[in-house]
Amino acid sequence: MHFNRLTAWIALALVLGVATGYVCHAIAPNAAAAKEWGDHFSVVAGIFLHLVKMIIAPLVFATLVAGIAGMDDESRVGRMGARAMAWFIGASFVSLLLGLLWANALQPGAGLRLPLPDAQATTHLKTSSLNVKDFLLNVFPTSIVSAMATNSVLQIVVFSLFFGFGLRAVKSHVDPALVSAIDALVLVMIKVTDFVMLFAPAGVFAAVAAAIAVQGLDVLGSYARFILSFFVALGSLWLVLIAAGYLVLRGRVFHLLKLLKEPALIGFSTASSEAAYPKTLEQLQRFGVRREVSGFVLPLGYAFNLDGSMMYLTFAVLFVAQVYGIQMPLATQLTLLLFLMLSSKGMAGVSRASLVVIAATLPMFGVPEAGLLLILGVDVLLDMGRTGTNVIGNSIATAVIAQWEGKLDGPQSIARDWPVADRPVAVPVKAPGTV
Repeated sequence: MHFNRLTAWIALALVLGVATGYVCHAIAPNAAAAKEWGDHFSVVAGIFLHLVKMIIAPLVFATLVAGIAGMDDESRVGRMGARAMAWFIGASFVSLLLGLLWANALQPGAGLRLPLPDAQATTHLKTSSLNVKDFLLNVFPTSIVSAMATNSVLQIVVFSLFFGFGLRAVKSHVDPALVSAIDALVLVMIKVTDFVMLFAPAGVFAAVAAAIAVQGLDVLGSYARFILSFFVALGSLWLVLIAAGYLVLRGRVFHLLKLLKEPALIGFSTASSEAAYPKTLEQLQRFGVRREVSGFVLPLGYAFNLDGSMMYLTFAVLFVAQVYGIQMPLATQLTLLLFLMLSSKGMAGVSRASLVVIAATLPMFGVPEAGLLLILGVDVLLDMGRTGTNVIGNSIATAVIAQWEGKLDGPQSIARDWPVADRPVAVPVKAPGTV
């Protein structure tokens, strides 16, 4: 399906999903019936997300290993990693700071008339995964099979780095067919991605319909100020990210944004970064980012550079504090920002990561943990916004690193940028490193 056609179908599915979900919620005689409608739609959405998760692990592994094996300079990996992490840390700080500034400026929780949860209530969200020890141990896989089974992107990246450098070290002593097979696997997985994306409109329709059928549109009324304030904050973050990209990419950043419409829509509609990952990788390559950069930087970004989620952390914590009438002095807020800079790095691989981090943070700053219950009802809507922002932020970061590394070409086709090894095969191919 052509890119523009698929984007249009996804946008249409989003609108139809809202309308269908609203009708189902309106005709449902009670909450149980509405939930049953939502469950029916969730089956279709779940199938699409399962298909996407099916291709994440082999796609990350193949692209990263092929990129390292075909890299002409080993020192480039270290330099790319350092540049990427510097960008990620800077972007995280800016995102957290913007969330803090907008929450203070707009005061979304001040005077909000909502029934407050009992301060002694518990959210039952596990926060043990957020301590430094467990996070560091979780970076390194005990089994690549387990890492791939759970789609732990960071662990897959670590194994792929070892495998890629190992393959590079013995490249002259092994059958070239091994390198050819990995390069060919990239081509296969990209084609599989195209097939899976044909189901994207159905997945988007079902995911949105399920959420609206259960929650209805009424929930937007009570939380309108909070939701609108957060999306205003996200808009400012988009402007900052685009401006930062413009400083490096110049006018090409707008072409990149045009290419990212489809993966951003997928991420927004499904509230799943995993759902957007394969198409994001494909569109970055169409933009001209070479495989050794996109295959390395993008997975790291999904582990460390969740810009939208980072902004949500400070914004949500201050919102809950405002609802309870708890004043946070400037010094406390700066401490909160620095604390979240560290603790949020344990978000990778944690289910409902932002909520888990917030649950762990609230009691540390004298805010009832039960306040998290205030935002659970609308979190799926907010998650859409922050997931779409994560897609944009990671894509701009990857394109910027490619530009700095001299690995950003003009727009190109997938087959041109993902050559297989130089050996006799059934179809003519280019040698590694050629463009």
